[in-house]
Amino acid sequence: MDRKGEAVAEDPLAHYVERFALLLSDAGMPRMPSRVFTRLLVTDSGKATATELAQALQVSPAAISGAVRYLEHVGMIKRGRDPGQRRDHYAVPDDAWFEAIMNRDKVLAAWAAAMADGAELLGADSPAGKRMATSQRFFDFLRREMDELTERWRAQR
Repeated sequence: MDRKGEAVAEDPLAHYVERFALLLSDAGMPRMPSRVFTRLLVTDSGKATATELAQALQVSPAAISGAVRYLEHVGMIKRGRDPGQRRDHYAVPDDAWFEAIMNRDKVLAAWAAAMADGAELLGADSPAGKRMATSQRFFDFLRREMDELTERWRAQR
């Protein structure tokens, strides 16, 4: 229903955006960046201005501002401007998912280093120290596997 109480046609694309954004937020991405990123993904051009995003998602420009700042920081979108245009647009680069995963690799490296520090602090013979050392080995394993996966991806592309 709209503000006048009249029935509004369902928008399957809007529902898809919300559904996929919820999957991203369930995986740890903040909700509004999830919505903005998904909205950009579903546009044929892969890009939109902040005003276009705000209108499509029915949110304030301030909400878009915070979301694009986050997405730019993690390398999932790029800011640009078409020749002769006065407004910036935001675009999803072809390697957006790759960048997101590579940023996750940096997190894994930091976690592995912190686990190694914890294992040393707690002592290798203590139960807590052993848990920390096991966690560190797991994160190191993930990083090695990620390196191999990214090389295979580059070869496949």
